[in-house]
Amino acid sequence: MKKANKWDTVILPIATIIIFLSVWELVGAAGLVPSTYLPRPSLLVRTFSDKLTDVNPEGATLIQNILSSLKTSFSGFFIALIVGIPLGLLMGYFEDIDRFMKPVFEIIRPIPPIAWIPLTIVMLGIGFKAKAFIICFAAFVPCVMNCYTGVKMTNPTLINVAKTCGASRMQIFLHVSIPSSIPMMIAGVRLALAASWSALVAAEMLASSSGLGYMIQMGRLLARPDLIVLGMLVIGLIGLLLSVVVTRIEEKLLGWRHVR
Repeated sequence: MKKANKWDTVILPIATIIIFLSVWELVGAAGLVPSTYLPRPSLLVRTFSDKLTDVNPEGATLIQNILSSLKTSFSGFFIALIVGIPLGLLMGYFEDIDRFMKPVFEIIRPIPPIAWIPLTIVMLGIGFKAKAFIICFAAFVPCVMNCYTGVKMTNPTLINVAKTCGASRMQIFLHVSIPSSIPMMIAGVRLALAASWSALVAAEMLASSSGLGYMIQMGRLLARPDLIVLGMLVIGLIGLLLSVVVTRIEEKLLGWRHVR
């Protein structure tokens, strides 16, 4: 496998971002796109600086909104992992559990997380619990699906060898199927993290009184495109950071797969 050099991993991405921001600034300065529709990066920098200390107009600083969003997102995300990963593994290995759970799961799986928002507001209001529930549902499905698929993809040769050595069914599940499913499990965690972060924005825009999604919603209501775009950029940057963290964890856990 070809090892990525510094140009590919650092210099080129930074250069791309600089060029993109420069073109964006020039387009705005030339008046091709009015700032009332799409504020220039220079204006966003000023808004960013102001929001670090200013609680107006939505009642919280940028840091407070970020922490609120992260708290809610991680709460729902970790609940989904705690429930979804074991369920997916059990459904993938034990046929009785699969037959029992799959009909209900297949009915729930196609329902978008956003569709749960009206019912969640009726049951739980617009507080922390409502947002955590929506996020948990969004992250739950990819966790179950990937763990289920990972167990199903276990190499039959490994299972047969374990049986030949006298391993019980539970020993095969614990020492063969689960380790074999780890790559798919981590992929499921990555998808669940992305899904939970995306669902968070929708939940905060429709059922919240704080967070980045709420800041975007207030920016729309108050005709503040700088708040809207700033919130979008912060969401994207945090999503990128979370993806990098998961990638580093994956490299640590599965580095042996790339050894030649």
